[in-house]
Amino acid sequence: MKISLSPATPEAWSGSVLALGIPKDDPQDLVAAMERRFDLQLSAWLKQKPFTGKSGDLASLQLLRSDCTALVLVGLGDAAEVDRNSLRKAAAAAARAANGQSGSLALHLPWGSEDPAGDAIAAAEAVRLSLYSDLRFHSKPEPKPCPDQLELLGQWPAGIDAALAAIQPVCAGVELARELVAAPPNSVTPSELANTAEALAKDHGLELKVLERSDCEAKGMGSFLSVCQGSDMDPKFIHLTYRPSDAVHKRLVLVGKGLTFDSGGYNLKVGAAQIDMMKFDMGGSAAVFGAMRAIAELQPAGVEVHMLVASCENMINGSAVHPGDIVTASNGTTIEINNTDAEGRLTLADALVYASELKPDAIVDLATLTGACVVALGDEIAGLWSGDDGLSEALESAASNAGEGLWRMPLHSSYRKGLKSLLADMKNTGPRPGGSITAALFLKEFVEAGIPWAHIDIAGTVWTDKGRDLNPSGATGYGVRTLVNWVLSQASTAAA
Repeated sequence: MKISLSPATPEAWSGSVLALGIPKDDPQDLVAAMERRFDLQLSAWLKQKPFTGKSGDLASLQLLRSDCTALVLVGLGDAAEVDRNSLRKAAAAAARAANGQSGSLALHLPWGSEDPAGDAIAAAEAVRLSLYSDLRFHSKPEPKPCPDQLELLGQWPAGIDAALAAIQPVCAGVELARELVAAPPNSVTPSELANTAEALAKDHGLELKVLERSDCEAKGMGSFLSVCQGSDMDPKFIHLTYRPSDAVHKRLVLVGKGLTFDSGGYNLKVGAAQIDMMKFDMGGSAAVFGAMRAIAELQPAGVEVHMLVASCENMINGSAVHPGDIVTASNGTTIEINNTDAEGRLTLADALVYASELKPDAIVDLATLTGACVVALGDEIAGLWSGDDGLSEALESAASNAGEGLWRMPLHSSYRKGLKSLLADMKNTGPRPGGSITAALFLKEFVEAGIPWAHIDIAGTVWTDKGRDLNPSGATGYGVRTLVNWVLSQASTAAA
């Protein structure tokens, strides 16, 4: 999609679909202007809908004209409360209304903030990502026509066009994450994730190292390797690196959980656990893959970024790990596996030890880790655990700018007693109450002391059944934009 800024007014713009944001308390200036331009009794028609301009209101009208074929009005709610998220939602609604029509889409919204470039980026991302459609597995795909040009109408300050260059790489990263999560487990295997990393390295100038089973054994990754004992698929430990062209001032590590399918092992998922959806248990790895794709193209200065994914399947056969087995992680910690369905933290444990050995300035891991997080925060907000205030605040700011819900959760050390084992250094799960907190505390054990670290649980946000805002039904690509924003912010501070 070609994206551009235009000084044209709604009255003068000519193209396929014209979309206007209308506040609830709008004095009807725009509506009156459209009545004059198109010779319509628009006010009377909107009253019949009814359309009052409240958030969520939408009215779409086909026009038998050559200068504009459709008019879309999107409610913004109270004018005083319109913020960037309001603009993002309105842009997504306009894009959905325009889906099915080819040509150009013009979007006129109240770009009134102190950061018009940020508003333009948010709206443009929302349009592109709302129009995403995954037809890869249809035998006879029938793609809908959709706009191939987006013009953002407004009186734009000079010099902000350059900011639009980030839109396409970031959206491509989100789309890559969506495709990885949505693909079935017989398509996205650990080996296929490694192949994806190889393609990214080749196409975008990244460095790649893939550790095979024997390499992981040599490094003592008994925690990670225990998870894949019952799978016919070989595990892959994937390490992608972005190196800037200038001096490195900060080294960052992104870690993603990479379970391409999770049966639960001998603690088999049953009932409401929806085992058929456990293909999305690699949503954390998809997010870091998507982020690395965008970062490689954006080429932030001064920051070196490493991506780690310990990828495997959690399956059952005669060799599968038993509940009650004791394994040893690569830092020497012994773990009693009291629940084989708490496998993601076992893979992340060795990944976090490896990450610490890189001596980074910060580590951030993303994982579809616990159902407890979904119970606490639902499907719109991910949980954030960290003992570092500066890192937490930077991630919260990055998520806010991306419009991705993120909420910092407590990391009380007193909950650590729930992980005590009679026979080993620790168990892999604690009691049911506070399950997402004990999961984070488990991970913390494998991060070297003194390294800022944050854990983001995306179990609820990785998928949407009904679609919401800029996410069509299916995989959301959650986390890509937050991670990219965070890395870019670290590049800015490194430059300073």
